[in-house]
Amino acid sequence: MNTLTKHEQLVQGVLEALNTGELSVGDKLPSINKMVGDVGYARKTIVKAYEELKERGLVESKKLKGYFIISDETKVTLRIALLLFSFQRFQEEFYNTFRKELGKRYQIDVFFHHNNVSVFETIFNNIKGKYGMYVVAPIPDLSIRPLLESIEPQKLLIVDRYFPMPDPYSYISQEFEESTFGKLVELLPKIKKYGQFVLFFTHDRDYPEGIYKAFQKFISEYGIDGRVEEDYEAGSLKKGTLYFCISDTSLWELLRDCHNSNMVIGEDIGILSHNDHVVKEIAFGGITTISTDFKDMATMAAQHIKNNVVSQVVVTSKLFKRNSL
Repeated sequence: MNTLTKHEQLVQGVLEALNTGELSVGDKLPSINKMVGDVGYARKTIVKAYEELKERGLVESKKLKGYFIISDETKVTLRIALLLFSFQRFQEEFYNTFRKELGKRYQIDVFFHHNNVSVFETIFNNIKGKYGMYVVAPIPDLSIRPLLESIEPQKLLIVDRYFPMPDPYSYISQEFEESTFGKLVELLPKIKKYGQFVLFFTHDRDYPEGIYKAFQKFISEYGIDGRVEEDYEAGSLKKGTLYFCISDTSLWELLRDCHNSNMVIGEDIGILSHNDHVVKEIAFGGITTISTDFKDMATMAAQHIKNNVVSQVVVTSKLFKRNSL
């Protein structure tokens, strides 16, 4: 007895045709109207079958041309487009956990927009309609919202940065301002050891504005002698100063100067960093960080996809106290 539903029978028929070579990449499937006439199923049943084939990444629909086979990977349950800022260490950590949690039946294609709106638009327009799920780290620019809203809510998950979207779109995003402020308050006794508190922050990069606002609020409310500089300038290290690095590039340059000048981190100068990873656990006895747990975020994102639910989660930052303060 056949226990498959009608749309599942159609999907299975295409899978078997691909496995036997009866269908191959580039072949055109019969139109929905032809299928209705040939097999006698309702139009919505044919559409549902074709949509499932699209979600698996096997079929692509071309406007006014029909449905075409674009892959013969029949063991893939769902094809996912993962669009990230760049392949930095913490985003690599997100990807590796996401990949592991989903398993082999999910195909993940990774793209990088580098916080560039035109690059984002080009990539998004090229991948739209070719995947069953889109996991996107958005650019904080409202001009991209129409692109995101062109994807059905159940097929889009916003990760990393929060981006305002209507219900019922899903997100698993970081929160920066309140979390950073709270962690700075927690570190207040150590921060007061230093005469000055310097944040390296550039507004035209992909730095979270919430960190800048939290820093300004903190130094104002607690009477800290603080200032903001765009980048660390090599050779400008000053004893008695606490440095807060958003960019790892600034951090490594600062650490090199510490090494060359024989200054003791945690005594002569203090260092605080954004985004944790294993190198910061061990470098110079450990660098204190304020960071999201990207493994947790990736695990939640994978479970969201597997369970096919609506997720609206704000992931707060954690404080990793080490010897650099």
